[in-house]
Parts: sequence; structure tokens; C-alpha cells
Amino acid sequence: MRILLLEDDPSLGSSLQSWLQLDGYAVDWLQRGDQAAAALATHDYQCVLLDRGLPGLDGDAVLAALRQRGALVPVIVITARDTLPDRVQGLDLGADDYLVKPFDLEELSARIRALLRREARQGSTELRHGAVVLDTAAKRVLLDGAPLALTAREFAVLRALMRRPGQILSRAQLEEALYGWGEEVESNTIEVHIYNLRKKLGSGFIATVRNQGYGLAAP
Repeated sequence: MRILLLEDDPSLGSSLQSWLQLDGYAVDWLQRGDQAAAALATHDYQCVLLDRGLPGLDGDAVLAALRQRGALVPVIVITARDTLPDRVQGLDLGADDYLVKPFDLEELSARIRALLRREARQGSTELRHGAVVLDTAAKRVLLDGAPLALTAREFAVLRALMRRPGQILSRAQLEEALYGWGEEVESNTIEVHIYNLRKKLGSGFIATVRNQGYGLAAP
């Protein structure tokens, strides 16, 4: 799951990016508002974290442009502007949530999960393939009805595959689901995660298509 972080404070931005990566998200971090449009046009983000006081183009203008284009991606405003008129203005511009700095990182994670659950109410949060059920909002996997322990990145790889049943995903597409900009990608990381998933789900659950990538085997 990919998040766009728009925050110009280097220390806070680095802390947020590191925290969210540990929480299992791929995080693209930008420090200027005028860079947002290109990123949003290039990648499919599940959530945007948006500071209001950005250089180049302020957060209010970024949010207004996003909603004027009809984009429905969930947006959480993260800002030091804490008055009631500030909150009302941010929400009226189209923010889905408003979090005032300084905030607890665990609260931020909880608010992201809540937003994703809210979005999922329009459809099921569960992906199913054979005996495997993956709940995207709860970050839970069941195998034959029993909970299955996966690492955050194993979960991300499995989610990417289960979101596209019948398709073959290249190594680059799977890396896109795992890594944000600037993260070092190890040469065999996808193969390692696929190997571990096969050990936990059964060797026949994920198929390898030579010179193309990976996909779910027929259930």
C-alpha cells in the first residue's frame, strides 16, 4: 500500500516516513507542493498526508486542485494550524481528516487505518483466493480459517498479487508495492518474499511465469 507524504520539515518528514515504512507502507516523501501533481498522476496512492504550509504550492492549493479534478484519494491534513476556523477550512477544502502537530505516531497509524476502513465500506475489504482470505483494512490473513503470521512486506506482496487475480506481475510491479522513493531495493528481495509466502501458503499458491513474473495459481 502506497502513501504520498507532503511535508517540508526534514526531521518530521524523515520520522514519518520511517515510522510508516515500519508499519508496512511504501512511502513517497516530497517537500514541495508543486511536485504533488506529477506524483499523483504517476502512482496509485491509497492515502495522502498533507502539510498545509508547503513551499512552491501550499497544501490548501494542492488539496483544492486534487478535489477539483475529482480525485477521491483519502487525504489527512497534518499541520500546526490548530484553531477551529483552520480545522473547518481544511475539512471544507476536501480533507478527510485533520491532525494537529505535534501528534503521536501511533495515532497517525490508527487514523490511516480508519480512513482505509471507511473507504472499504463501499466494497468488501476482503480478498479471497482458494483457502486464503486477506483483509486489506485489518491487515490480516487467514488460511483455512486460521490466522497466518506474515511480515509487513510479505503481506504487501500477497496483497498486490491478490488484488490482480489472473494477472502476472513483474518484479518491478511488486517492488512498486513495497518501496517508496529512495529506499534501497535488494537484488533478490522479491524472490525471498515469494519463497517465504510459498512456505506459509503452500508451494503451489504462487506461480512463476518465466521471464515475466509472478501470479496466483488457479485455486
